[in-house]
Amino acid sequence: MGERLPLFRRLFLSLAAEKGLEDIGETCGCADHDLVHDLSKRLDALWRYDQYVANAEGKPALQALWRDLKKQEAENIKWAKQMIAEEIKQNCF
Repeated sequence: MGERLPLFRRLFLSLAAEKGLEDIGETCGCADHDLVHDLSKRLDALWRYDQYVANAEGKPALQALWRDLKKQEAENIKWAKQMIAEEIKQNCF
């Protein structure tokens, strides 16, 4: 059997986890950081799709899926870049 954490430690960890999540969705945050962060994640994912297509060799339906998702992601990236440009034009960046 695994060791159980002392009650105080379990409560402390539980409260710390709740504190870390309590403001999700409620904070204003920083819109420009969010845009850049999301764009970065999407750009990272975009180049992976080529690997996914290669990994699906011999499975044309799966390759079609990855190619289609790559096209959709490229459109999302284009849209995010446009939004960043708009934010810059409005001196919000």
